[in-house]
Amino acid sequence: MLDVIFLSFFEANAEENWFALTSRFPNAKRVDGISPIGAAHRQCANIAETDYFYVVDADAIILDSFDFDFIPDPKVRWPGGNFQDKYVYVWRSLNPVNNLVYGYGGVKLFPREGVLNHKVWKPDFATSVAEAFRPMPEISNITAFDFSEYNTWKSAFRECSKLQSKVIDRQKEDETELRLWSWRTQCGKHKFGEWAHLGAEDAHFFVEAGHDLNLINNFEFLKRKFDTSYGDPPTVRQAQYFIK
Repeated sequence: MLDVIFLSFFEANAEENWFALTSRFPNAKRVDGISPIGAAHRQCANIAETDYFYVVDADAIILDSFDFDFIPDPKVRWPGGNFQDKYVYVWRSLNPVNNLVYGYGGVKLFPREGVLNHKVWKPDFATSVAEAFRPMPEISNITAFDFSEYNTWKSAFRECSKLQSKVIDRQKEDETELRLWSWRTQCGKHKFGEWAHLGAEDAHFFVEAGHDLNLINNFEFLKRKFDTSYGDPPTVRQAQYFIK
């Protein structure tokens, strides 16, 4: 079995999800508290002992049906594509806020050497670290990012910044527009739906203003900007700092 690495950064549900993961997969490893996200993934590669390693985000609730059993075969090509060991793989997840099902928040499979040797850190790390990127059809988890105002906002802000700026390698225009629409309009009935909506709207202003997209992977920056805009405890009001 390939290494499974749990990646956390002070998420409120991290310990609960870590316990659930290690109950099924007791040899799972953990990287905690490292930012930005590129450095966190490099540390995952440092502790991995297999040529490929799975990454599980701390807010992921792994489905009972998912077993981390896929191992890329360097001698086998995907139909119409490259050899299996030339890809980063991303499984689908269920978004509980807007009910989208795609790779956002899903389990990922990285080549260890590819991560260790990666030099240019792009805003969407997963789709840019290897020669090719392959979405997998199976749903791996529920991406349970909706446990607080801040984390819901942060998740929506980061994802919508990537979607709107079109930085995701090989993304499809029609899929991107549908996902953006869902993030911005289909979250209202959820407990923290307004915060997902605000994150999506703030992402729009952030991208339109031409800010450095690499900031979306700096969690200290995101927390500081959230507190500046919405206070502590947070209250819903129009954010202004991205517009200036």
